[in-house]
Amino acid sequence: MADYETSHQNLIPKETALQALNTIIQLHFEKTLEKKRAVDLQKKELWKLFQLFFLFLGLVFAAQVQSTRLQCRHCWVPIGLLSMGHLIFYVSVAQTLRCINGFKYQRRCHKLTLGLATDRLRQIRMRLGGGGGGGDGDDMGGVVGDEFEVHYQEPPESYFGKFKRNWALHFGFLILIYGFMVSSSVVLLCY
Repeated sequence: MADYETSHQNLIPKETALQALNTIIQLHFEKTLEKKRAVDLQKKELWKLFQLFFLFLGLVFAAQVQSTRLQCRHCWVPIGLLSMGHLIFYVSVAQTLRCINGFKYQRRCHKLTLGLATDRLRQIRMRLGGGGGGGDGDDMGGVVGDEFEVHYQEPPESYFGKFKRNWALHFGFLILIYGFMVSSSVVLLCY
């Protein structure tokens, strides 16, 4: 008798279960789109930062080329300016990449959860719809509570490797540009 009561306490009407899964699917679909828009906005911000940075580098380079007063002993001035500019740009890009990677991670979690919820909904519909008429009444009347629960999904640890490669690419490029600008400043002023 206790087993019968326990099994009927966990039994949820099929309409309620299907509605709950549809709500979960809709929520995670909307969150996925929201995170995609957030990533796109952060990427636009990153491109604006790159444009401003290269404009700054162009101004420093043009000032060195056109200046007749700067000599080799003054090369610390443009190198100091370049160092400060690179440091500020480094911090800005690091923050923007951190936001982009965070949004991408959240989007991936929502996509995984969306996929799981969609799969559960399909399975429940197939089971309830494919029950025919020969089974007991419980199959058509409801769903066991654990069958439609969808826990938040997270990607495997290997997913973070993608973010590390992205960081390495951006900051390798930044170091390369810094080295080029410092060496060109020394060449312009000293030789």
